[in-house]
Amino acid sequence: MTEQKQHQNLSQPRDGGYTIIESLVAMIVVSVLMIAIAPVMAFSVATRVQARRMELATQAARAYIDGLRSESIKFNDPTIKGFPAKSIATNAVDLANAPAPANQNNLYCIDLDANLGCAPSSNTDFYVQGAWLNRDPSITNNDPTSKGYLLLVRVYRADSFASGVTLKNPPTATKQSIVGSGLGDKTMPVVEMSTEIPAIGTPSHKSFCNRLKTGTTLCP
Repeated sequence: MTEQKQHQNLSQPRDGGYTIIESLVAMIVVSVLMIAIAPVMAFSVATRVQARRMELATQAARAYIDGLRSESIKFNDPTIKGFPAKSIATNAVDLANAPAPANQNNLYCIDLDANLGCAPSSNTDFYVQGAWLNRDPSITNNDPTSKGYLLLVRVYRADSFASGVTLKNPPTATKQSIVGSGLGDKTMPVVEMSTEIPAIGTPSHKSFCNRLKTGTTLCP
């Protein structure tokens, strides 16, 4: 009798497990959570990408500055383009408002994908724009190397010069930031900085004097 009762208990269907409705509810809850988390994850990834891009752009700007100081980037060098262009600005503030480049033809290339040069289709290469300022009237041929100069450096993504992209000019073009910039804005430089390039072959204090003084008389 006992064995027959046990056999009947084993043959009865169990009520454990999830029903179809419970499974659907669980799927809906998971979907809602994923929808809520997805924008945060996408923003986090975009911020990391932009932070890395700004880090590389900063390194590119420093490499450009070092190239000018070591004279590996020279005025009218047919092999290496990118020597800074003369600015018509009269002070550092006006220099900072120098217009964006019209094209990449005379910019310095930072090739990070080893593709034998920069291309507007690349999302890893950079173009560097340079502009110099020195009010010394004795400078000839737009070559300030022997006098020294104030240098403005802007680093643009290579794809900023792709077809259909129009670069913004200051003051419309504000500096990009890591937070809130997502994958960045192609119409603005990734990094912008300024520095002093010392004179070659003459005392640097004389260059500073000629650059900062007023009038046309040169410093002794």
